[in-house]
Amino acid sequence: MSTTARELNRATLARQLLLGREPLGVEEAVRRVVALQAQQPASPYIALWNRLSGFDPADLDAAVAGFRTVKATLMRITLHLVHAEDYRIFREAMEPTLRASRLGDSRFRASGLTADDAGVLIPGLLAYADRPRTAAETAAWLGEQLGGPADPAAQRMLRQYAPLWHAPTGGPWSFGARPSYVAAGERPGPADPDVAARGLQALVRRYLAGFGPASVADIAQFTLVRRDRATAAVRALAGELVELRGPGDTVLYDVPGAPRPPGDIPAPPRLMAMWDSVLLAYADRGRVIPPAYRKLVTRVNGDVLPTLLVDGHVAGVWRPVDGGVEATAFHPLAAPVWEGLAAEAESLVTFLADREPRAYQRYDHWWAKGIPGSETRLLCAG
Repeated sequence: MSTTARELNRATLARQLLLGREPLGVEEAVRRVVALQAQQPASPYIALWNRLSGFDPADLDAAVAGFRTVKATLMRITLHLVHAEDYRIFREAMEPTLRASRLGDSRFRASGLTADDAGVLIPGLLAYADRPRTAAETAAWLGEQLGGPADPAAQRMLRQYAPLWHAPTGGPWSFGARPSYVAAGERPGPADPDVAARGLQALVRRYLAGFGPASVADIAQFTLVRRDRATAAVRALAGELVELRGPGDTVLYDVPGAPRPPGDIPAPPRLMAMWDSVLLAYADRGRVIPPAYRKLVTRVNGDVLPTLLVDGHVAGVWRPVDGGVEATAFHPLAAPVWEGLAAEAESLVTFLADREPRAYQRYDHWWAKGIPGSETRLLCAG
């Protein structure tokens, strides 16, 4: 069985709720899309605004406050918002990667701490974090255990490795600029290769349901696990997966019965959040980002700008400005496309008004450095 590049694009959009806004609750939506990258607090909210009909941000506030959706360091060693019931298995899948990247980091080792020291410290840290603790409080606790101030980088690595959730701190998007931490309600199992392997198999099934069909390289990119671990997980699941051939005869895997709509199904315009998962979920990012535009969207420090999605592919970038949304197209867009983007901008401006009208303002420096484009328009002016 084979599939085309355009069919792969539409499969991604269908599974990521981007072919049409759907009437789902926020917890079910987060589970359906697997995870929402969340190092920028506004992004999960804007991501769900793009995907859900009648989305009320207060519903996500409530899910976060009740720890029904949780924010933690997971895939790609970065912050994601996931359903609370998914956290444990995802964390088990990521254990070897997190351990190597955090406890094996030269900055952690330079502090004099070892992975064995972390194993001794973490149970006490989790007991101390039985209620939300600020970074300053966890640093003070760690200093008490070590008999002196701990290196700031080592503190950060330890917090990122430990099974801690970010606790809501208020502000327009639940999480403020100064994070607090609380022990995960669902603790991962022991740091054991078999536990990690079973966890990764579960994560691969979920990834394929939310982003497939996909290759082993795509799985490794989405998770940032070693390629051999991704290969082993796919082999272990061989009897459960469908195999397809993609462009260039690439071997792709999928879960049976998952949506694979035809390539000619229409895709509505969208104003995608910074770091939206569809932009980062594949080794071959050409599924959504035309290769010529990749460096315009993903900046040298890893910032992934908010994008215009036109016919299912990145066609430009946007940012909130006084008076509306500034949209820069990388290539000429037809009048009906601009009309669709303007309608989205009007809705987004209303959505942001009560929260943070200039969300992402701190990233304006990328625009100050220049965004090459065919045309820039102010949408929803006045």
